[in-house]
Amino acid sequence: MPGSGVGENPVMESCLACDLADEKRPLPGGRIHETTHWLVEHCVGPLGLGTLIVKPRRHVTSVADLTDAEAAELGPLLRTSSVVASELVPAEQIYNCLWSHAGGAPVHIHYVVQPVTADLMERHGSHGPVLQVAMFAEGDVPTDDRIEDVARRARAAFDRSADSA
Repeated sequence: MPGSGVGENPVMESCLACDLADEKRPLPGGRIHETTHWLVEHCVGPLGLGTLIVKPRRHVTSVADLTDAEAAELGPLLRTSSVVASELVPAEQIYNCLWSHAGGAPVHIHYVVQPVTADLMERHGSHGPVLQVAMFAEGDVPTDDRIEDVARRARAAFDRSADSA
């Protein structure tokens, strides 16, 4: 339940998700899309070009602590983000996975919306979470200019989806 304390972290020293949203750290591509309660950005890590991050505006570390309004926006936004990701990178599958730990400690929840191609799975010889681990081990982070280009295309795709709604 919201306010249960499960996902609240009042003694937070630093939060990458909050720092990116508050422009305290550079965010290649900038903010791509936003709703009342959620933000969409391009991933800053090695999960591939076209991978989007969907995260709540406020700092929350557990889905159980989402408000009713936050929860109501989440499903439609994940679906739209998946459609946009599939436009950015023609893929066999678009992964949607919740990430909520760093170093074994709960952090700002965020959904990774990742286009996964056959080439990517073949290159790493894996799929699912094992693929993501392999991509982190490889450490290949897209360049800022490539992210900027994809972010522009993503904004246009989100705009088109809003126009058709």
